[in-house]
Amino acid sequence: QFGAEFRRFSLDRYKPGKFEDFYKLILHIHHIASLEVMIGYADVHGDLLPINNDDNFFKAVSSAHPLLRVFIQRQGKV
Repeated sequence: QFGAEFRRFSLDRYKPGKFEDFYKLILHIHHIASLEVMIGYADVHGDLLPINNDDNFFKAVSSAHPLLRVFIQRQGKV
């Protein structure tokens, strides 16, 4: 249903802010405010890890070299 879509924006690697603000930004940028989604990223080993709280959001942003590639999946979809 959902194809690939690419958006670029910058975050401060050392002070990325709060996960909740990032989540709202993602929903706004992709015009999916009415959907519940899971956000994840691929770590340096290629494993898909969740971004769902302030701690793992900071880890994702601070470990991204050079870019943080974010994956958005509709909640409940495989």
